[in-house]
Amino acid sequence: MDDNGREIGIRNSRDSLMTLADLNLVDKFLFDEAMEDKEIYQAFVSIILENEIELLEKPETEKELRISPQLRQVRLDVISMDKEKNLYYTEMQKKNTGNLIRRSRYYQAQLDVSLLEPGSTDFNLLNDSCFILIAPFDLFGKGLFRYTFEGTCRECPELKLKDGAVRVFINLKGKNREDFSQEFLDFMKYIMDTSNQMAESVVSSRIKKIHEKIKKIRNSEKMGVKFMQRWEELAYARQDGVAEGLELGKEQGVEQGIRHGIEILLSTCSDLGISRETTYAKLKEKLQLTDVKTEEYMKLFWKNDNMMQS
Repeated sequence: MDDNGREIGIRNSRDSLMTLADLNLVDKFLFDEAMEDKEIYQAFVSIILENEIELLEKPETEKELRISPQLRQVRLDVISMDKEKNLYYTEMQKKNTGNLIRRSRYYQAQLDVSLLEPGSTDFNLLNDSCFILIAPFDLFGKGLFRYTFEGTCRECPELKLKDGAVRVFINLKGKNREDFSQEFLDFMKYIMDTSNQMAESVVSSRIKKIHEKIKKIRNSEKMGVKFMQRWEELAYARQDGVAEGLELGKEQGVEQGIRHGIEILLSTCSDLGISRETTYAKLKEKLQLTDVKTEEYMKLFWKNDNMMQS
């Protein structure tokens, strides 16, 4: 409830209420809020890597890195350091943007540049780092839950580069269950289904501890207001984008403008977990399309999106 006694949430075009309770850990807002807690992020990384990690400091969320005003900034979801001064930075990525592998390379490079003081000549001072990207789709198509990349020699595969840089990609829908602990497998499900029922069904004390944090966030009035504000900021930005798309249509052809508007609208709906039916209604309303035309564009989008995430 807010100060006026109203339930905190977002109403979609069908007047159903979207609240924090509708979010799972795979959703960026809930993930960032939960991972601000040192013990929670420590448990999270330990389960993901199946290795006991002991963090030295409180994680930072939404951390921006920009090494020069002329260069593109990066924003890391969560970053922290363990007692051996190893860095762990984690991205929760719900949608396949088609550039995630090279994006991980850029993120790791930006982080490395930020680790040395100006004028430093000893590159051995660079911390070891582990970039972890978690997604509900398989970037590499091999059906694995976890893909770990370290530098190896093409001519001599057993020779490791040992430069301290590791990249880990987690596929929440992997199939090689026999290679992982039950805790890891339960956690893959929990990230996608962050419900009381799911948390009660697992044995892992670490997953249960993470869920206690999730429940506190969901029950927090302050977090509810923050979520609503974040949603509205995103919605307004997207609406501005739709207007730009329609304007583009006038200048460069109606079809191109409409398609630009569609991409923006459907991207918003996808980010917020809105159903296909509600998305259809939003699309038709915003762009004033006929049923036939709306369905035509919906089929085009969903086909491309499914292909991208397969």
